[in-house]
Amino acid sequence: DVLAEAVTWTARSVPVRPPVPVLAGVRLEADEGSLVLASFDYEVSARCQVPADVEEGGVVLVSGRLLAEIAKSLPAKPVDLEVEGTKVAVSCGSARFSLAAMAADDYPALPAMPGVAGTVDAHDLAQAVAQVVIAASRDETLPLLTSVQMQVEGERLTLMATDRYRLAVREMTWSPQDAGLTTHALLKARTLSDVAKSLTSSGDVTVALSSESAASSLIGFEAGGRRTTSLLTDGDYPPVRRLFPESTSIHATVGTDELMAAVRRVSLVADRSTPIHMSFTQGNLELDAGQGDDAQATEQLVAHLEGDDISTAFNPGYLLDGLGALNQ
Repeated sequence: DVLAEAVTWTARSVPVRPPVPVLAGVRLEADEGSLVLASFDYEVSARCQVPADVEEGGVVLVSGRLLAEIAKSLPAKPVDLEVEGTKVAVSCGSARFSLAAMAADDYPALPAMPGVAGTVDAHDLAQAVAQVVIAASRDETLPLLTSVQMQVEGERLTLMATDRYRLAVREMTWSPQDAGLTTHALLKARTLSDVAKSLTSSGDVTVALSSESAASSLIGFEAGGRRTTSLLTDGDYPPVRRLFPESTSIHATVGTDELMAAVRRVSLVADRSTPIHMSFTQGNLELDAGQGDDAQATEQLVAHLEGDDISTAFNPGYLLDGLGALNQ
């Protein structure tokens, strides 16, 4: 189980279409009572260290995806790894595999971790990232918007993401090395999401950031014997914070679960691009969708309103994503 988890996590950084053959591999190194696994695709690197009974030091490179599939299929027994010439033998119980060893000497060196910037609770980081990445764009032609902005101001860490149609912002506290630290970093939402999910078993996650003078700006995360680095996205993130008004004169309070259930029901008659309408009056929220000769739906919920009556409309999918993020 330890091997399968370590290989699976490390192999996630193996590129689907490696620019050079060796990048399809996972590098295994025996090192004083532990097995160190590493992968690299020039943009993201992963390094995982697990306890192992090491008889002799050495380095070998094997197909990452194949080793991950094999490790997940092995019985719950100790696993032996042994280099036999140009092959790597994997034995577990009565199962035995022989894998071709790749040219380990041609494998590029993993980038060094940047300087430590601070630490953050793993669970808090995973929750915050999950709430924010839902609003990041999936259009790879807009790299800025497929990324998450991490903004640091002392003990406050803010995550932001937008796809031009919605915006998610989450503020949290963390423990910076320098209480006066003020900086920001922009990294792929997909990378940040993978990191946050995979490091949740540890108490704290160490966050490392390159200095602004570094030739290649990197961000690094480390916890529980796992370490990953990622190149930062170039460019200036749009000033999205100003989209939030400083004050609002109308507030409505509605049960989150009840509202989500009602939105799902009413939106059944709405096309993907058709909004659902919401009319707030004192003590009541009316939702409706559909019009004319098409199918229609309405539903009413109890709502507490402070301020004037108001009617508005939302994309139901975006609304459900936002409400779901609040529930995490």
